[in-house]
Amino acid sequence: MARKEYMVVDVIDILRRVQNGYSIRAITRTTGMDRNTLRKYLHLAYKKGFGKDGLCDLETIAREVVREVQSSLPGPQRSIDQVLLPHKATIASWIKDEHLTLTKIHILLSRMGVEVSYPGLYRFVSVHIGLASKTTVRMADTEPGEVAEVDFGRLGFLYDPAAARRRSVYGLVVTLCSSRHQYVHVTFTQDLPSLIAGIEDAWAFFGGITKKVVIDNLKAAVVRSDRYSPVFNRTFLEYSQFRGFIIDPARPNDPTGKPKVEREVPYVRRNFFAGETFRDLSHVQEEAIRWCRDTAGMRIHGTTRKRPLIVFNEEERTALLPLTEKRFDVPHWGSVKVHPDHHIRFGNSLYSVPTRYIGKEVSVRRDTRLLRIYYKGDLVKTHPAVPQGRRSTDFNDYPKEKAPYAMRSCTYYVDRAGQIGPSARRFAEILLSGTFPWTKLRQAQKLVRLPERYGRERVERACERSLAFELVDVRRIEEIIQQGLVKEDTEERRLEPLPSRSARPAAYFVKKEE
Repeated sequence: MARKEYMVVDVIDILRRVQNGYSIRAITRTTGMDRNTLRKYLHLAYKKGFGKDGLCDLETIAREVVREVQSSLPGPQRSIDQVLLPHKATIASWIKDEHLTLTKIHILLSRMGVEVSYPGLYRFVSVHIGLASKTTVRMADTEPGEVAEVDFGRLGFLYDPAAARRRSVYGLVVTLCSSRHQYVHVTFTQDLPSLIAGIEDAWAFFGGITKKVVIDNLKAAVVRSDRYSPVFNRTFLEYSQFRGFIIDPARPNDPTGKPKVEREVPYVRRNFFAGETFRDLSHVQEEAIRWCRDTAGMRIHGTTRKRPLIVFNEEERTALLPLTEKRFDVPHWGSVKVHPDHHIRFGNSLYSVPTRYIGKEVSVRRDTRLLRIYYKGDLVKTHPAVPQGRRSTDFNDYPKEKAPYAMRSCTYYVDRAGQIGPSARRFAEILLSGTFPWTKLRQAQKLVRLPERYGRERVERACERSLAFELVDVRRIEEIIQQGLVKEDTEERRLEPLPSRSARPAAYFVKKEE
């Protein structure tokens, strides 16, 4: 605590009160002077002749007392300028080259063993280096748990071992507008999964959700930015409905639309990231959480003049919407065309669609578990999600006459051939036997269609004849029918003896009697 200096006029007032009979307790109660200090001043006054003569000069005695007290004090400490002038170049470089905040500079100076107060540092920089004044706009206060502001900002560069190069590091800053408590999520990308993952981690950090989220016009979240009719990314809109908050996009190209987080991004960059050394991205995230809790959360906020973490615990934590443990499964949306083979290609995988949607444009939603297909807003098909390069086919999507072939069903064609006759059934069984029966499916299809052109009876007899000669080929069946080798009224041919071809008559071979 700083010492209070008493002037000559103060000492004269004390001496006059003593002359008027005031006790030490009464004087301390009236003047606020400490008892020990009062006794010290009176002791010196008595040594200077106070009380020995009623006509003593009080002003002279008081002046001598004050002079002796001041001469007995220890020598003055070094001024702020004397402490900081040797570090002026370093401080100027931090401010002008690295754009560090005074708060960060104050921390770095403490690490160097330079102990000065923050107001003293501020005065030193203002006088010897100069600070540019900036115009600010103050927003109206919000209710606890009402609004959170979200924005991405570049923090700097970090070496990525996976990519073997330095990459830009971005910070997603989520600030609760009422308490000013914040969370920082670090990432190498600014895509939609990173945005949702960062907000999800922020809700887990806060233990709840705000009713409204003011978000910058990020391409990952806002398809078309407009002051009155913005168009949101379908996935992010679905995420807001899943968590139960309302999206309130900031006005395009207007930082005053969300000044709290706009001012927090440079604060995070300069006070947390700049001037530090990190191993990897996970190390940055660990330090960011600690910094949000211990440094940013416990600082005296420049606007509220309160500590954000304390205000959050006392006022805002209980006002947040409840947070479920289940995290949002980020889906991927897209529009594709149904190909003639009844399939769509999405995420390098194939999924079947009913025949009536061939050639139509459909919307597709895929998450880690399911793929849903929509046509004009109606759900028309659902498939389990499959890895890249795989196919999910529902054979019920095919026409009934084509489904068996697509399913490679040999039993189906054997049964269809049995409707023609037993010989046709036997022919189909032999045709579709073997190690690779599906290689003969086209012949089986042709076999069951032959009765449409030639009739069942002719096809059955052709199969019977083909089996007799062990000709298991559908093309030979059709050739037999076309060559007229079988007819519906076919009669068995009579066997006739072959004519003799010997040149000698039969009598020549008769034995003659001697």
